Amino acid sequence: MADLETHDFDVVVIGAGGAGLRAAVEAKQRGLRTALVCKSLLGKAHTVMAEGGAAAAMGNVWSEDNWQIHFRDTMRGGKMLNNWRMAQLHAQEAPDRIYELERWGALFDRTKDGRILQRDFGGHRYARLAHVGDRTGLELIRTLQQRAVSLGIEVFMECKILRLLKDGDGRVSGAVGYWRPTGDFVAFTAKAFVLATGSVGKSWKYTSNSWESTGDGHAMAFWAGADMIDMECVQFHPTGMVWPLSVRGILVTEGVRGDGGVLRNSEGRRFMFDYIPPMFAAETADTEAEADRWYDDHINNRRPPELLPRDEVARSINSEVKGGRGSPHGGVFLDIATRRTAEYIRRRLPSMYHQFKELAGVDITAEAMEVGPTCHYIMGGIRVDADTEATTVPGLFAAGEVAGGMHGANRLGGNSLSDLLVFGRRAGAGASDYAEGRSGTPTIDRAETDAVVAQALAPFERDGGESPYDIQADLQDKMQSLVGIIRTESELVQALDELDRFRERLSTVSVTGGLAYNPGWNLATDLPSMLTVTTLVTRGAIERRESRGGHTRDDYPKPDPELGKVNMVQRLDERGEHTLTPEPLLVMPPELQALFEEDAH
Repeated sequence: MADLETHDFDVVVIGAGGAGLRAAVEAKQRGLRTALVCKSLLGKAHTVMAEGGAAAAMGNVWSEDNWQIHFRDTMRGGKMLNNWRMAQLHAQEAPDRIYELERWGALFDRTKDGRILQRDFGGHRYARLAHVGDRTGLELIRTLQQRAVSLGIEVFMECKILRLLKDGDGRVSGAVGYWRPTGDFVAFTAKAFVLATGSVGKSWKYTSNSWESTGDGHAMAFWAGADMIDMECVQFHPTGMVWPLSVRGILVTEGVRGDGGVLRNSEGRRFMFDYIPPMFAAETADTEAEADRWYDDHINNRRPPELLPRDEVARSINSEVKGGRGSPHGGVFLDIATRRTAEYIRRRLPSMYHQFKELAGVDITAEAMEVGPTCHYIMGGIRVDADTEATTVPGLFAAGEVAGGMHGANRLGGNSLSDLLVFGRRAGAGASDYAEGRSGTPTIDRAETDAVVAQALAPFERDGGESPYDIQADLQDKMQSLVGIIRTESELVQALDELDRFRERLSTVSVTGGLAYNPGWNLATDLPSMLTVTTLVTRGAIERRESRGGHTRDDYPKPDPELGKVNMVQRLDERGEHTLTPEPLLVMPPELQALFEEDAH
C-alpha cells in the first residue's frame, strides 16, 4: 500500500460538538499538542440543534435553587440509575461553566437587572436553563469554536474515523480514518484520545438526529475493549414533528412547553393531567386553572404536567395515540398559538417560528403543531470514571452523549448542554494528565492499519451487492417497530435475529463511483457502527426486564427494585465474545442519600 498520511499529537479529540471543543480547549490551554477531528465541518456539530438552554443552578430567577436540588432532580429524572458522582459534579460545576462561557463571549438572554435569564424545563424544580432564545446550542458552539481557533488548535474537518488502534501494552495509541472530500486515508497517533462523537439516532426511522449520528464512537470504543453501560436506555423526545413530511422527526424544543405551550388530543383536551405519576404529584399542578396560574406567575413553584420528565410525557402521548385520541397523522397537538401572543412567540422562540414557517408552512403563532415521540438521545454509553472521564481502556477518554452514566435511565432537558461543558473540560484535563504521564512515542501496527483500510474499501470490490441505502432503511424500520419507545420480549428477540441477518447483508454491500464525496460509500462505512450499536441497545433491552426511564417494557410495566441497583454492562471478553453482565451501581454516600430522605418529608 502507498504511503499513509500520518499526524502525531499529545491529545486527539474525535468529535467537535460541545464536549469535543471544550475538551480540546482544556488540553490546549494546558500546553499540549492538541488536534480536533470532526466528521463534518467545524461549527456544524449536532450540538447546534440543542435549543432550549443549559441547566445550571445559578439561582438567577429562583434564589432558592442550589446544586443539591439540581442533583436531586437529575437523579430522580434518571430513575436513580445515574452515576451519582457524575450527577454531583455536574450540578456543582455547571454554574461555573456557564459563567466561563459568558466570559468567553456567549450572549445569554438577561433578566431585568442584567443577570443571565433562566427558563423552566421538564423535570427541573426551578427555572434553571440559561438560554439564548431557542438557539442556545448554536451560541455554545460559536463561543467554543471561537475559543478553539484563537488558541490555535489544529482542526481536521470532514475526516471520518473508522477504528481505534492499540499498542502492544493495550493502550489506545492511534486512529485510522479517511478524508470525505478525497477518500484518501489518514492515521493519527497520540498519547491520549478523547471520544466526543455524539449520538446513535440515525438507526431509527423517526429521529431528531442529523446524518452524523451513527454511533461511531460507541462502536469504536466497544471494539477497542471498553465497557458499555445501560445501552437500552434510549430517550424518545416527546415532541418531534410528525407532519408535514418535510419536517418529520425535527425537534420542537421543550422551550415551547416551558413558555406556555400545552398538549391536546384530538378532542381538544389537555390530557397530561391524566398521567401525573405519584412521585411528581406533590409538585405538579393537578388542575388546568392551577397550571395556568403557574404559567402566569409561578405560584408555589407548581409545574404544569407538560413539564414532567421527557419519558413520562412521551409515554403519555403514546397512550393517547394508541387510545384513538391522536392527531390525524399519528401524534398529538402542541398548542402555543392560543396561549401566547404572536409577538411573544416570535421573540422567545425565533428559530421554531422561522424553521417551521419556512420548511413546512406551519405558522406556530396561529396553529397547533402535530408532534409525537422521536428518537432523540441515548443515556447509555461508554463507562467512564466520573472525575477524569477515563474509559476502561488505557489512553481512551470520553465525554458528552457518547459517555454513559450521567443521566441514568432518562435525561432531563437542558442537562445535556451543561453536561458537555462540565465533562468536556474534565475529559480534556484527564487526557492531558494521562498524556503528560505517558512515556515514549505512541506507535501503531501498519498491518492493522492496512486491514482497516482494506475493510473500508471492500464494498468497491463487490459487484451487484446490496445498496447501503436499502440496508439502512430496513434497519431503521426494524429498530423503530421492534426496539422503539415500547418494547416486548418477543419483539426484542425478533430484533436480535433480524440484526444477525443484517450482518450477513452487510457482508455483501457494494458501492460504485470514486472515493471523493461518495455518500453511498460513506454510509457503507457507517453501517458497521450502526449494527454494533443497535445490537448493544437490543441486548440490553432484553436483559432489563422492567420499565425504567427511557426504557419501557410493555411486558414488564413497572420498575424492578433489584434491577434499579445495577448497570447492564456489555463488553468484549478476551476471546472477542460479546458479553452482558449486571453490575452493582456505585454506592451513594450518606450525605447525598439524605437529600432524598428530606425530599420524602
